Amino acid sequence: MSYFTYNGRSSAEFGLHIEKKDVFSAPEYDAEFISIPGRSGDIINPNRRFSNIKVTYTVFLARKNIGALAAVLRDIKGWLYSEPDRYHEITDSYDAEYFRYGVISGSLDIEEQLNKVGSFTVTFNCKPYKYSFAGQETVSADASELTITNPTAFESRPYIKIYGGGTVRLMIQPEGEGTNLWTISEVDETIEIDSELMNCFKDTTLKNDTVTGDGFPMLKPGTTTIACAGNVQRIEVIPRWQCL
Repeated sequence: MSYFTYNGRSSAEFGLHIEKKDVFSAPEYDAEFISIPGRSGDIINPNRRFSNIKVTYTVFLARKNIGALAAVLRDIKGWLYSEPDRYHEITDSYDAEYFRYGVISGSLDIEEQLNKVGSFTVTFNCKPYKYSFAGQETVSADASELTITNPTAFESRPYIKIYGGGTVRLMIQPEGEGTNLWTISEVDETIEIDSELMNCFKDTTLKNDTVTGDGFPMLKPGTTTIACAGNVQRIEVIPRWQCL
C-alpha cells in the first residue's frame, strides 16, 4: 500500500494509506509584468523565485470500532500538528527518489470527512522544488579542486565545506562560463558555506564578515569546477540537486 512520511514518521504507523496524491499545478514563477506606453508586449521584471505549492493526499483509515478510531485520530492530529511553525521533510512511495519540504496546511476535520466519504484529505504547503536523495550525498576531494555535474535543468544551492587555513579563494566555474570568486580570510581549520541558508560559518559561529564576493555559490546545470587557492587540504560538497 502507498504511504507518506512527514516530520520523521510514516503514515503507515497509524494504518493511514494513500488513495490518491494531488500536486495542484506547477509552482508559479514570481515576476512582475510592466506595460510601457507605445510598446507592444510587457517587460518581465523577475524576482527570481517560485512560489509555494499545495500537495494533497487523499487517505483512508480503517479501525474495528469507534473507540479505536477515536484514539488513532488523536494520535494523527498530534503527529501532523506537533510543529506547525516550520518546514519538515515529506516523502511518499509514489516518488521514492525525491523529497519535499512542507508544513501542514489549513484545518483538519478528520471525523467529519470520514463520516461523509470514508476517507479524508491531508494538505501540505510545500516549497516549490523537490530534492533528490542522490543530491544529498557528499562529493569530496582530498585536494583543492573537484568537478561536479548537475544532472537537472535547475541550478542548485549547495553546502560547501573547506578544510584549510589562512586566506582561501573559492572559485566556481560552470563549463563554458566565467569564474565566480569569493575570498575567505582567517580560515581556522574549516569554513562552511550554505547557499540555501545564505550563511558562512564554522560549527555554530557565523563567519559572514570574513567572506567577500557576490552572492553565494550556485551549481548550474551541467559540469562545474570547484577550486580553491591557498592552504586547502580537502573540499566537501552536498550539491542538493533540485527540480520542479
